[in-house]
Amino acid sequence: YIFFKSIIIFNILRYIFINHMKLNFKGKTAVVTGASGGMGLATVDKFCTLGIKVLMIDIKEPPKKYLKNKKISFANVNVTNFNSLKKTLDDFYKKNHSIDYLVNTTGVLWFDEDISVTNINFEVWEKVFQINLKSMGYLAKLIIPKMKKNKFGSMVHISSVDALAGDDKPQDAYGASKAAMIRLSKSLAIQFASKNIRSNCILPGAVETPMQNRWKKNPSIKKQLSKNIPLQRIGSPKDIANTILFLLSDEGGYITGTEIIVDGGIIAKP
Repeated sequence: YIFFKSIIIFNILRYIFINHMKLNFKGKTAVVTGASGGMGLATVDKFCTLGIKVLMIDIKEPPKKYLKNKKISFANVNVTNFNSLKKTLDDFYKKNHSIDYLVNTTGVLWFDEDISVTNINFEVWEKVFQINLKSMGYLAKLIIPKMKKNKFGSMVHISSVDALAGDDKPQDAYGASKAAMIRLSKSLAIQFASKNIRSNCILPGAVETPMQNRWKKNPSIKKQLSKNIPLQRIGSPKDIANTILFLLSDEGGYITGTEIIVDGGIIAKP
């Protein structure tokens, strides 16, 4: 009797939770940039389970299953091209009458070229800032006015724990651009809070994405890094996607202008 009663209670709670989440996202639309990367794809997967209509933007085509999904639109667009980006977002908005969420996972880290500012080729510096930061400005300029019309919006920008500390093996353009993203996100949060638009950043630590393909060539680096992380593992794109979903949802509705570190505890170490 107790066993069956427990099963019934479990299913009731499960029903309430699932339907509550559906209510939170019912009829919503989202734009995901860098959508064909690890964090982008994991986020799109979450959105699809919740019935959110998604516009995937990337210069790389996603796997075919995403192209076949009726809830998904894909646009092969470089986010540093303002005019192309504008047309793509305008078309999506015209079709769906809203852009409720923005998930900005766009970013580059060029390990061999992004070095100390005292040695860097400033063409590399400019390109990194254009892709990592200027694109965020473009997205805000194009999407926020659409959110204002509907008096609703929530944005999550992927920064990095590299924004919080220096490094004896520096990636100065990457770290500086990611730090600037935090400042810009805070400003957007304050400017548009009265319009019910929120803006937050996530600062991932080590996460296994295509950006870290170097680990395949040298697994010992990954193994050693895992040992240094308090939770003893490298993060997965799903870890980031779960945090994104929380920040966008009504459950995160009182959170804006801040950043959440998702790093397995590495920054907390002395």
